[in-house]
Amino acid sequence: MDSKSREQVEAAPEDEADTLKRKLAAAERRNEELLTRLKYMQADLENSRKRMDKEMKEAGESLARTLVARLLVVQDELDLAAKHAEGGNGELREGIEMVRRNLESALESVGVERIEAVGKVFDPALHEAVERVQGGSTDADIVVDEIRPGFIFRGQLLRPSMVKVQLAAKAAKEEKEVE
Repeated sequence: MDSKSREQVEAAPEDEADTLKRKLAAAERRNEELLTRLKYMQADLENSRKRMDKEMKEAGESLARTLVARLLVVQDELDLAAKHAEGGNGELREGIEMVRRNLESALESVGVERIEAVGKVFDPALHEAVERVQGGSTDADIVVDEIRPGFIFRGQLLRPSMVKVQLAAKAAKEEKEVE
């Protein structure tokens, strides 16, 4: 064999080794790119799952709030019916009162709490003043009567209490000055 042929034979394995190394490096880069894309896709999927769970929970809460608000209207009507049934037919009054208590119990079991208003300091975040009367208290405005009860549902105000407020002496003087 001549020297030129020998060099070509010896160079061929070196060229082939370089080619294989380049192909291996390219395959490793491609593998890393695919692995990175996979990780991003997994993170996107997990974020989508969390977002969907949150949206489903919010939709359920919204539906529950709407249903509870509608049931409170029924409870108001039962309270009114019980009030009008006083002194009348005892069995009818007892039946209305039983239904009202069952509804109240069901509402409490899902997280509805009645706002205690009478005798408490007036809080505009919880109470809606529909009437004001002069008072002798010098400290703060006090709720003296509840026209319609208010409710909190799972820690959030569902409906404020409609109340009659006895104004503190200081507030009463300021109100007279405004008139």
